[in-house]
Amino acid sequence: MATVTLRGTEIHTSGTLPAPGTAAPDFLLVDGRLEERRLADFRGRRKLLYIVPSLDTPVCAATTRRLDQQAPAGAELLVVSADLPFAQQRFCKQAGLQRVTPLSMMRSRKFAEDYGVLMVDGPLAGLAARALLVLDEGEQVLHGELVAEITREPDYQRAFAVLRGEG
Repeated sequence: MATVTLRGTEIHTSGTLPAPGTAAPDFLLVDGRLEERRLADFRGRRKLLYIVPSLDTPVCAATTRRLDQQAPAGAELLVVSADLPFAQQRFCKQAGLQRVTPLSMMRSRKFAEDYGVLMVDGPLAGLAARALLVLDEGEQVLHGELVAEITREPDYQRAFAVLRGEG
């Protein structure tokens, strides 16, 4: 179990992020066509998994826009939230996002449990805490950050450096 805060109030998660050097857990999420997607669907490319409570919050929205605009070329940018795929697609269209693939936990919270980010108490219980992971082409974790304060953005530069193979 890990602890994050929401405006200073402690919230506990279901576990801990997968550690660098370990295999990322497989997942079953839903895309904008309501099709199930697994981690293996993205094999062969480096991946940035940005996990958020909801794209319908200012920090989640701003960070997703920044990732779409600034992430190194060639990486899969997967944004995972509990939002319905319809809402995710609408957000991406309205924001003009071209590179982000939104994925929904609408059918299960198993993804959030397996990645150790399911908030188990507090006002956002049942949603995922903000986290950012970088995976290599074979689904090994290269970098992970559970953002300590949910209202803050992750360390983009560190994640981008790892995506570029610099760290």
